[in-house]
Amino acid sequence: MRAPDWLTARPVAHRGLHDRARGIIENMPAAAAAAAARGFAIEVDIQLSADGEAMVHHDAALGRLTEGTGKLADLTAAQLKAVAFRDTTDRMMTLSDLCTLVAGRVPLVIEVKSAFTGDRRLVRRMAQVLAEYSGPAVAMSFDPDQVLAVREIAPSLPRGIVAQRSYDDDYWQHLPLAQRNAMLGLRHGFHTQPHFVAYWIEQLPAPAPWIARNVFGCPLLTWTVRTTEQRQRAARHADQMIFEGFVPQP
Repeated sequence: MRAPDWLTARPVAHRGLHDRARGIIENMPAAAAAAAARGFAIEVDIQLSADGEAMVHHDAALGRLTEGTGKLADLTAAQLKAVAFRDTTDRMMTLSDLCTLVAGRVPLVIEVKSAFTGDRRLVRRMAQVLAEYSGPAVAMSFDPDQVLAVREIAPSLPRGIVAQRSYDDDYWQHLPLAQRNAMLGLRHGFHTQPHFVAYWIEQLPAPAPWIARNVFGCPLLTWTVRTTEQRQRAARHADQMIFEGFVPQP
């Protein structure tokens, strides 16, 4: 199965078309609605709640955008939907809420967040929700095991790997070296069989995504595009950009 043409047809709004100065916060209903209104695909993140729900939120814990503290995995969906956010009256959505809001108007690009523990409950819940959704959607993750889980649990759902050239920065130090090395160079590709790649703009061009794109025919998205220079690089080396901080013009 090849990635669908609609995946790269329009720019992808990173966590929705958010603008904190206007009270439109990332991954929230207003950000999704703003992106859909302009015809942009919507990239969102999902995390697992204590009761197994797929929640639309980037961080594994409350606090950066919200009042309160605590890990999402320790709170139920009802508790998370009651959490107050700063700068908006919006509340956290479930993936099902997002599907109802978007209603197939634009594609959903869903990043499965992972603690790299082998827990596949989030993929199972996402698959359950999307089985009832008729709109265009794809799933992706940094974690090759989650991409493999999508392949095994929802084989008809287009899947992608989110990647970068190296995993030496502080963000990745919680993972064992062997696990980080296994992510290098898309070397898991014959196992996970991704339909597309989403690669860090600051590390393009790079051999692995070039091979995936030009030899194996995997469309290449690039994240997160914010500047004119990055837009120009994305146009040279990728099929479509995942953007934030501006509104692309036709």
